[in-house]
Amino acid sequence: MASIASARYGKDNVRLYKVDRDPKTGVQTVNETTVCVLLEGKIDPAYTTADNSVIVATDSIKNTIYLLAKQNPVTPPELFASILASHFPSTYPHISGAHVSIITHRWTRMTVRGQPHPHSFYRDGTETRNVLVHSSPLGLRISSSIKGLTVLKSTGSAFHGFIKDEYTTLGETWDRILSTDVDATWEWRVFRDVEEVRKEQAGFDQAWEHARETTMRVFAEDYSASVQATMYKMSEEILEKVPGVMSVTYELPNKHYFEINMEWHKGLKNTGKDAEVYAPQSGPNGLIKCTVERNSAKPKL
Repeated sequence: MASIASARYGKDNVRLYKVDRDPKTGVQTVNETTVCVLLEGKIDPAYTTADNSVIVATDSIKNTIYLLAKQNPVTPPELFASILASHFPSTYPHISGAHVSIITHRWTRMTVRGQPHPHSFYRDGTETRNVLVHSSPLGLRISSSIKGLTVLKSTGSAFHGFIKDEYTTLGETWDRILSTDVDATWEWRVFRDVEEVRKEQAGFDQAWEHARETTMRVFAEDYSASVQATMYKMSEEILEKVPGVMSVTYELPNKHYFEINMEWHKGLKNTGKDAEVYAPQSGPNGLIKCTVERNSAKPKL
């Protein structure tokens, strides 16, 4: 005998672009996102007995995303995702929850002849601003994140004092290149409904700015004893700056740059203090993860 343990369905990779035009100044602002909406609830018959009467067509989900984008602000993405996540359970009684993912792609305003251009933009790297919202009878759970922010510093990082045994070949270093692709996520307190999310509207953008600025500043300024130590400092500072955030998670790959020994060529020195030319490595790489939460987030025993 078999039964469904869990099921979700919906529409993925919905590309959405919205432009806001200021009629007074002629300045336009653009927002491009990729949206995914997955629904859950009393939908088992569609799987077990081929009963489609419980299915909101995924094409209808796509249409809903576009219509709600026309009728509501799409920024901050936390708010728009909450509007989407709340719409489906309130519209279809048998749908108990929705999972909404929004990826915001970077468009940066061009500077032309020393002035910000009113309607021209360029793609500023692969970094994205991501949001996940899960609606349920308990409220709205929101997580925000920075993904694909690639950073590097050519000094100011060390790694020594680690375990050395019969498996160890890595030498200690007091000066190395440190590079990573930042994946930082911060989890918000649970919001009761969309109206409560609206009250926090300005705070979502401020939190993203704090997280991004903190990540880059601590990365640059911290004399890193390890990726672990540096990511903890980043997390701790974000929690201090943003009261509504309950936890911060970093996932940081350690992208290696290896020295190249050139002594075979006429004794040319290119290691240690003489190193200038390195070989960037695509893999394998270290991967460091850490979640830091407020002490108040832990249940009292």
